[in-house]
Amino acid sequence: FNTKEEGEMTEYVGCMVRRTEETIYLHQSDLIKKIERKFGDTRALKLRRYTTPGTPGVGVVRTSEEESCLNKKEQTEFRSAVGMLLFLTKFSRPDIANAVRELSKVNNCANPAHFKEMLRTIKFVLDTRNWMLQYCLNDVETKKIKWVFKAYCDSDFAGDKDNRLSVLGYGIYLFGCLISWKSRAMRTHALSSTEAEYIAVSEICCEILFVRQILEFLGF
Repeated sequence: FNTKEEGEMTEYVGCMVRRTEETIYLHQSDLIKKIERKFGDTRALKLRRYTTPGTPGVGVVRTSEEESCLNKKEQTEFRSAVGMLLFLTKFSRPDIANAVRELSKVNNCANPAHFKEMLRTIKFVLDTRNWMLQYCLNDVETKKIKWVFKAYCDSDFAGDKDNRLSVLGYGIYLFGCLISWKSRAMRTHALSSTEAEYIAVSEICCEILFVRQILEFLGF
């Protein structure tokens, strides 16, 4: 099919691209404004300022049979909020990835405690709305650089209280710029903390190989 040159990219699937002479910034200010219009008026903004997107050391636990779920309207609002936060995480806000992953576990039957935790994450996003992903390569000719990845990963052990799965997280940097990130529960049960760490390392190695293949395909 035919394509045409539209000049420098300013937007990609709802993610805004802002350029300066040496730096590219990725942000989703329009989506954050939409989140604020929907949840920030009387609920999220009245909360105190948080320094983390989720409650440290406290994972989201699925609603038990003795507890009651949200009503239909609140459940719809919860799913809508989690969906927007997931989209925010995908393109420009890796810092909220783990908190949003926790919330997404209870999309089918959230309770008032889960709704409150969701508002906390939204409050954090609204308070840090100016945070962006930054990509810059100062005074370096790409033909002369040594392409080096820096990757970090970690894992807990049986951190998911519902099914005792371990949770892993990683971030991959190229020239100091974050290019890939993830937070998710493992597919299998680790029998020790050592095994959980090995699984996390294996996961990030697969991602490094994938990114390397993309760069080679592009001619680097």
